[in-house]
Amino acid sequence: MIVVENVSKSFGGRKLFEEVNTSFGPGKRFGLTGPNGAGKSTFMKILIGDLDPDTGRVIRPKRLGILRQDHTLYDHMRVVDVVICGNPRLWEAMQRKDELLLKSDHSEEEGMELGELECVVAEEDGYSAEADAAVLLEGLGIPQQSQERPLSELKGGFKLRVLLAQALFGRPQALLLDDPTNPLDLESIEWLEEFLHSYDGVLVVISHDRHFLNSVCTHISDIDYETIIQYTGNYDDMVRAKAQVRGQVEQSNAKKMEKIKQLQDFIQRFAAGTRSTQAASRKKELQRLRPDEIKRSNIQRPFIKFEFDKPGGRDVLEVHKLACGYNGTALFKGLHLAVSRGDKVAIIGRNGVGKTTLIETLMGKIPAVQGNIKWGHEVDLGYFPQEHEGLIPPGHKIFDWMFEQKPAAGKEGVRSVLGRMLFSGEDGDKPTATLSGGERVRAILSRLMLLRHNTLILDEPTNHMDLEAISSLRDGIQTFAGTCIFVTHDRDLIESVANKIVAVEPGHIDVFPGGWSEYRKARQKD
Repeated sequence: MIVVENVSKSFGGRKLFEEVNTSFGPGKRFGLTGPNGAGKSTFMKILIGDLDPDTGRVIRPKRLGILRQDHTLYDHMRVVDVVICGNPRLWEAMQRKDELLLKSDHSEEEGMELGELECVVAEEDGYSAEADAAVLLEGLGIPQQSQERPLSELKGGFKLRVLLAQALFGRPQALLLDDPTNPLDLESIEWLEEFLHSYDGVLVVISHDRHFLNSVCTHISDIDYETIIQYTGNYDDMVRAKAQVRGQVEQSNAKKMEKIKQLQDFIQRFAAGTRSTQAASRKKELQRLRPDEIKRSNIQRPFIKFEFDKPGGRDVLEVHKLACGYNGTALFKGLHLAVSRGDKVAIIGRNGVGKTTLIETLMGKIPAVQGNIKWGHEVDLGYFPQEHEGLIPPGHKIFDWMFEQKPAAGKEGVRSVLGRMLFSGEDGDKPTATLSGGERVRAILSRLMLLRHNTLILDEPTNHMDLEAISSLRDGIQTFAGTCIFVTHDRDLIESVANKIVAVEPGHIDVFPGGWSEYRKARQKD
């Protein structure tokens, strides 16, 4: 069990949470939620012990499984060894044992130490450690041939998978995972969900994947109102309960405020008259009757609404016998796709399989290996690239950069769009060089809203977005009367929005009608 006692933390004069008392029990799976900037990662670091609270303490079990994002510590090591490091007691025993065995002869003390080390290795299942690590790695999409290579030879997303396997290894009593689904494709996310369902320790996880939280979590610990409120159930259960509790408090306070006004009116009218005794009694009642303090919620939800000036033709895109790749070598081939006005097409597949290559081929950024691509009449494309760090140049304010995109919108039009995306007032004058990942995503989406394209191509738009922003994006795509083609690993977004799915796999590509549920049923039949 993890126990939190009277924990408070502030940064730069801003209070994140105050005198938090809560606990995380074994056999329960907790989602730690709250908008970007609420303090989720800060609280996770306090749970881990990497950061001290301003006040209070945390009692934690000895064996923690922790997802750390810094892979440079292990770049020189074999991938399988990095995973085994997730059990420090076992790894240290194995290293010391190998060191002693390199000696040609041993002292009596070293012989006794070898015996003790053998006991540790046996207790920690060291003789099956490599096999156990291999199972975890394969489940997370790291093939056998990559497991003997140095970690430095893997791409960034796969390095994070190895660190996730490290956190899961060695039967930890508690698992603390910060955004574990971020580097994972859909198949690996489903594998992780199944693994966590069978985990019987304490799980605390931060995730921006609503479907993942709904599938895995038995409880939600939500950071809001400068504290952490624990709810029973998954994320959707929490949203409903939170709205209900908030509504009850506000309704109660509205009644109290009405009563207070009545008492104040009575006191003002009769304080000096014949009914002064009654007025004095009302004063005492007024002192007792105070509305419950409602601390301001830190939840801010952007309002994403895509509109266009010209609708374009009915037939938006026709693709025939398309093969995509580089230098004449196809990653996949045989795509036949027809996209009509109003279609919402999700492109899915494992990381590195060629989803971005497909999008860039459709847009004409790279040539097709084979096949034909035909865009329809008056299609106006708006593009959200996966790699967008250089899209917003430094040396500007957000408002100035936006105004340059479309001066005809006028200053009020630009301010209106920025305000809907939480860049109101002084936030609209933030320097572009200081934008966080989530702010940069909102700025690029603001640009798409301002330019009013009738067809949108979005490559992993939910990266760096919190759950509130993702929900707003989902609503924005749902209500968009134009056409949207998007790459995502977010199953909730696929299920809610898509009416077609393009599934990219090594060597081939398929098109499925419907959303995520229909796609899963179709794949189970194959």
